[in-house]
Amino acid sequence: MAEVSGPAVPASGSIDRSERPGRVGLLLMLAGLLVGAAVGLSFVANEQAQPLILGLLALLAMAGVFFLFALAIGAIQLAGPASRDDITRAITDAAPEGKLVVEDGGRMIYANEAYMRLAGGDSFSNLRSIERIFVGAPEVSEAVYRLAQAARDERAYTEEIRMSPPPGGAAERDFAWYRIAVRPIPRPRGAAALWTVSDITHERERQENVFQELQHAIDYLDHAPAGFLSIDAAGAIVYMNATLASWLGYDLATVGSGGLKLLEIAPGADVLSAAPGLPGEVRTDRFDIDLRRRNGQPLPTRLYHRVAYGQDGAPGPSRTFVLNRSAGSDSDEPQRAAEVRLARFLNTSPIAIATLDGDGRVIRANASFVRLFSGMPRQPSAEAGRDAPEPMMREAVLERDRHAIEAALARAANGFGGLDPIEIGLLGEGERSARVWMSPADADGTQRAETDADRERVILYALDTTAQRQLEQQIAQTQKMDTVGQLAGGIAHDFNNVLQAIIGYSDLLLASHRPTDHAFQDIMQIKQNANRAASLVRQLLAFSRRQTLRPEVMDVGEALSDLTLLLKRLLGERVQLDFRHGREIWPIKADVNQFEQVIVNLAVNARDAMPGGGRLSIRTTNCAVDAERPVGIPAGDHVMIEVTDTGEGIPPAVLQKIFEPFFTTKEIGKGTGLGLSTVFGIVNQSGGAIDVQSTVGEGTTFRIYLPRHEPSTETLPEPEPVAALPRPERTSEPSEATPTVGEPGALEAKSEPKPAPKPEPQKPAADHTGQGTVLLVEDEDPVRAVNSRALSARGYTVLEAASGVEALRLIEEHADGIDVVVSDVVMPEMDGPTLLRELRKHRPDLKVIFVSGYAEDAFRKNLPEGEAFNFLPKPFSLKQLVETVKTTMAAG
Repeated sequence: MAEVSGPAVPASGSIDRSERPGRVGLLLMLAGLLVGAAVGLSFVANEQAQPLILGLLALLAMAGVFFLFALAIGAIQLAGPASRDDITRAITDAAPEGKLVVEDGGRMIYANEAYMRLAGGDSFSNLRSIERIFVGAPEVSEAVYRLAQAARDERAYTEEIRMSPPPGGAAERDFAWYRIAVRPIPRPRGAAALWTVSDITHERERQENVFQELQHAIDYLDHAPAGFLSIDAAGAIVYMNATLASWLGYDLATVGSGGLKLLEIAPGADVLSAAPGLPGEVRTDRFDIDLRRRNGQPLPTRLYHRVAYGQDGAPGPSRTFVLNRSAGSDSDEPQRAAEVRLARFLNTSPIAIATLDGDGRVIRANASFVRLFSGMPRQPSAEAGRDAPEPMMREAVLERDRHAIEAALARAANGFGGLDPIEIGLLGEGERSARVWMSPADADGTQRAETDADRERVILYALDTTAQRQLEQQIAQTQKMDTVGQLAGGIAHDFNNVLQAIIGYSDLLLASHRPTDHAFQDIMQIKQNANRAASLVRQLLAFSRRQTLRPEVMDVGEALSDLTLLLKRLLGERVQLDFRHGREIWPIKADVNQFEQVIVNLAVNARDAMPGGGRLSIRTTNCAVDAERPVGIPAGDHVMIEVTDTGEGIPPAVLQKIFEPFFTTKEIGKGTGLGLSTVFGIVNQSGGAIDVQSTVGEGTTFRIYLPRHEPSTETLPEPEPVAALPRPERTSEPSEATPTVGEPGALEAKSEPKPAPKPEPQKPAADHTGQGTVLLVEDEDPVRAVNSRALSARGYTVLEAASGVEALRLIEEHADGIDVVVSDVVMPEMDGPTLLRELRKHRPDLKVIFVSGYAEDAFRKNLPEGEAFNFLPKPFSLKQLVETVKTTMAAG
């Protein structure tokens, strides 16, 4: 039996085997022994016993004083803890749940009356543990094992098990549900676990009853004579009843919980999930639309679509009631069939159709109208939870077009037809537009009683013209760019002839002056400024895509690495440069100089967009562009160069114009606005494309896509020996970049020399002298004169011709004495390609060098395929001219 100390007695049926030594009892026992000893010694008539008696009495007095002090300070309590233990034990014994306390090692030290009844015993000898009571089915044993493991690990755990038959005194039932919980009890003399066993059979029965009622309600809804479905804001069907699933031919098990989308059963009916609402609004709309059966056949229906919006304006799942309007054996009335046909005609029409009242409120509308005017605001309703009133038509258009809409509405409401269409801009995201027609609903314009049907005064038809407007703008922009490109190309050609003369005569003057002469620096300034002007001309040619490219197979990573030092100097200390190169980047074929110009332009543009400093990231990666590619990016394998800054960003209105030539947002005199137009032209002429993404206040990202170079696809070598010619001199860095939007902003920085490559052994100066006869054909007298002097000074015999006709005459006079022809391309009377064709008739092996301010591709199309010639773009230095002549003559 349980051992209990103190005056408290356990409740009937409970067992308490805990050991709690009584401190007060020990003190009383000690005091009794001392008193007994004193009394016993008093009966000894001996003088020797007297000191002993006095000592015992003194010891007893000291113990009494100590006891009083301990009682005063609370070190000894007589009845407090015992009383509290008795109250706690009484509450636990009276609990309806079974309670069992087990010490570490499995020793049971306490069980209340409820547990004793559950265990089927009334004494400690037949008290059973949890493991012995709950045995039977495997799932029960597994649950008890998990509970025991949790008790050993000193952690709380709960399981619910079903016992059949139930243990203890519940044998009158076939089964019972129990919730068994275990949790650790902190004790100073070792760990213990409290087990709690609760009978939850009635709770489970209530849950099962509620579940059965819910199943009945679902069954009633599933087999109702009307369809029902619920659609979330993303267009997924979260519920569909069996009736509607049967109409559509779907298995109910595959519908719901994201198994079916709205667009799968109602193509073009995205208006059901796209219509906006006001916070707290509850709106019910009616739609006559065709649902699509699983076999593809239409199902005419009428939908009552109810959506509740939260306080944040987010729509909740809909409650959509569906009526089947297809013909049946008992409902095949001609009027109903005609109504269904009319509703189908209106709602499947790509033209937006709606009826309005005299004030412009939308009474009825088809699906196309709801999609087109999705940005139409709605006025809040007078009462919470009530449907919002019809939206006003004038609230769907831009402020500038409202007067035209109201005027046309008033005329149509008064019975006037034959109104001209109105072009309007629509509210909402992006620039959207529509063409609207209005006509009276009643031909005679009579006013009737204000019923739901007779409120319809005006019929509105609308077409979405957004795509048409965008196409018109693109065509206009293309025509403008082509016109500007033609103008820029013509200006560049004429200007190159002027620069050619300036650079040529500067070279002659520099050759006749020593560096110590005072005029030498002045001449150098003339040449440098001429070269800067030539850089602007190259930008014009790049924009018009008429500059000459020298494409070569290149590694993007190496080209960017060569620019690192230059870019760091251009960006300054406040802008951090970050390169992130992808692995195994594919090779590309491009003009290295032009590629460097593109990167420098974008980098300086980004720098000026970060006046307070920031971060510029240049990333390279391989990009297999598939069908989901940005607009204008061709499909195929590309290398993407991404230039991202953390600057101010570009507003959307400016973003549409950044590639236009001469467009700038900088102050007058701080740029030409050719930077980004140059980038655009170079990238496009290289066979690539460029995409721009910008967010105001966050930064801008330019992504350049250049096609991957496939060596295996090139079976023939380059047809002309241009690659062997020396490149034009670079007296400055690549052309000016465009700060902020599109203009040069780093002319001074660009004058710094490009970081030198790895040092190479110095080579002896090239020998530019030569022998032979050169026919120089040039219609510009200053250019012809300076080129003739340069060639003559190097030892060549020069014959001069001002036109192609004169050149043919000189060729006939000198027969085989001419070794090479240096000819301009654009000349009066006879241009360069025509001259070449005439030369081939008599001298098929005569070497020809074309010089021009236009690009090589601009006139190659006028030559026979495979025709070999060399090309030197204007403006060029005299050194480049003599090098090209000597290389061409030495080529065989």
